[in-house]
Amino acid sequence: MTDEPTSDVEPTLRSYGVSVESIDDGDPLQITYMTAFPGREVHRREIGRALNALIDRAEAGAWEPVRVEATVVRSPGDPLGTWAAEPEWFEALIADEVTETAFSTRVLQTVTHADGDTGDAESTEEQAR
Repeated sequence: MTDEPTSDVEPTLRSYGVSVESIDDGDPLQITYMTAFPGREVHRREIGRALNALIDRAEAGAWEPVRVEATVVRSPGDPLGTWAAEPEWFEALIADEVTETAFSTRVLQTVTHADGDTGDAESTEEQAR
């Protein structure tokens, strides 16, 4: 892997349609983004776009996976929910040790909503694709 700064992740996320509000490129990588779908739940396809941006960078050797902690906001200061992904999950996916579906399911199981609900990976798995 290269030693490119993680802050270079922001333009990649934006190119995947993720409206980054803030990013802390440490370990964990903390991302806050504004949803284009300000409903009651975190939109699974937006999670997928953010993850695809990170996976593509990791596969290209441009990002070393770290824990990702994402906060989704409806507008500045109005949180919708959170999700997370572990570095081992990225590494296993890239090494073809887990399927994309298994990877997505792991991430969806971390989803929490500002109203206290948690994600239901079984019923929303299809939305993540």
